[in-house]
Amino acid sequence: MAELSEWNDPGLADRLAAVRGGVADACRSAGRASEDVTLIVVTKFHPAELVAALAALGVRDVGENRHQEAQDKSQALAGLDLNWHFIGQLQTKKARQAARYAHAIHSIDRERLVDALTDLERPVEAFLQINLTDDPGRGGVAPADLESLVERTLTNPSLKLRGVMAVAPLDEPPASAFERLAGYSQRVRAIAPEASAISAGMTHDYVEAIAAGATHLRIGSAITGNRPEPR
Repeated sequence: MAELSEWNDPGLADRLAAVRGGVADACRSAGRASEDVTLIVVTKFHPAELVAALAALGVRDVGENRHQEAQDKSQALAGLDLNWHFIGQLQTKKARQAARYAHAIHSIDRERLVDALTDLERPVEAFLQINLTDDPGRGGVAPADLESLVERTLTNPSLKLRGVMAVAPLDEPPASAFERLAGYSQRVRAIAPEASAISAGMTHDYVEAIAAGATHLRIGSAITGNRPEPR
């Protein structure tokens, strides 16, 4: 573990502090407590050494969107007190493997995936990903099918339904996209009042996400720096 913590990036602490400060400012502007917002640092394509350095700076929530990479890092860093958030599209056949290390899965978007996550070794927090575009090929459940996915998730004792997740479309102002997401969150809470979490907001739009009620932010390059080429 000592080897993994030796990550040479003198700007990492400053970038993390800047984002934490930006989150605090955005929460203040929105009349919200910054303690109610979880910062998930997305470390896609970065090595385990970077994650260990983040942990040394107080980061506890880490996001990954590729199963194999997430699995390898979580194993390498098993001695650290980290919550692993899986935020990418998840193949049904890989679901149970992901549930072994994931504290939360933010990309539940179909009933087959819910069914694949039954009888787990421990409960996993579930966020229902909603497609905010008109492209059915994008990840996320169609809004028309949201209630049925909520009901199916609630029948699975291995999943703890936390709320909703979405990515703002590139061709729409983030504020309006997140306003719609907040509306979908209300629909979920009409069935499951405790499922009040909203996973939204990345490096370029977390301020708008906080204003719309986001409780979980997924921020990568603003903290980690430019991503290396995928291996």
